[in-house]
Amino acid sequence: MRVVAGELKGQRLVAPRGHRVRPTSDRVREATFSALGERVSGARVLDLFCGTGALAIEALSRGAAGAVLVDRDTRAALGNVERLGLRDRVELVRADAGRWLEARAGEPESPRFDLIFVDAPYRLAHRVGQELETGLPLILAEDGRAIVESGARRPLRLASLERLRQRRYGAADVSIYARGGAA
Repeated sequence: MRVVAGELKGQRLVAPRGHRVRPTSDRVREATFSALGERVSGARVLDLFCGTGALAIEALSRGAAGAVLVDRDTRAALGNVERLGLRDRVELVRADAGRWLEARAGEPESPRFDLIFVDAPYRLAHRVGQELETGLPLILAEDGRAIVESGARRPLRLASLERLRQRRYGAADVSIYARGGAA
């Protein structure tokens, strides 16, 4: 697994062995970032269920201003962030991503994010669905995008946001959402 494009293009990302982390494939990241285009430059990024941090790191490599990475276990992300020299542009939060989102969305002065990546473990996607439904619209910037990866067999849909695009990549379903009325 490598960074696909930008200043860190070709840099290797390390993922722990086993099934605890399922990193987004290079192919899916490339297609997703191609769809996002210039929105990445200067963006404030949130990576929920960050795992290795691959999505946030890809965004930073392509010009995002900074990123918050949230996961119960941030060791894989921390290793990649430190090895690539991104520590000054990243805030790592060790927490349950769904609970963190609920708590953060309830804070009236919470910053809004231009890009929010959600890549929950496929088996948990529907369990965190309600937290995403209520929390994402509250922290997504007015012209922001939420990118949700879920299992293609049971794709996660968010009724609280407008789905702009949906693609299937093997076992993965990737949808891009915006606040209602955004183009």
